[in-house]
Amino acid sequence: MSERGGIPLSVVISAANRNDHLEFEKVVDAVAPVTGPAGRPRRRTDKLHADKGYDYATCRKTLRRRGIVARIARRGIESAKRLGRHRYVIERTLEWVSRFRRLARRYERKAAHFLGFAQLACAVICYRRAVKLDLLTHNNPK
Repeated sequence: MSERGGIPLSVVISAANRNDHLEFEKVVDAVAPVTGPAGRPRRRTDKLHADKGYDYATCRKTLRRRGIVARIARRGIESAKRLGRHRYVIERTLEWVSRFRRLARRYERKAAHFLGFAQLACAVICYRRAVKLDLLTHNNPK
């Protein structure tokens, strides 16, 4: 799961033969709390965009129980072009993660080791993005 700019929010791994919608609840629950300047931190995002692979009643119920607005493309009704701009963000994030050589092919026997490398890759992506944004704001003072 990633945010609108492509920053990874949560990482969950599973077997390759498991359908994505079966891991949906784990991914949504894995999002860390968002802290703001004051007040109680928000626990989850306001809305979630997903492709047709998540068009199941269980996925919609999972989001409804958590107070998240579901923007899930419906199978057989909506075209794939409509979700394209939102899908591009997650595809770009997955491409950033796959640039790490250790994650392009799974070398680890234990899933916990692979998950650790995936989380480390996401942390590096977040750090690089923060440095890039910091450089942009310091070079262009208001």
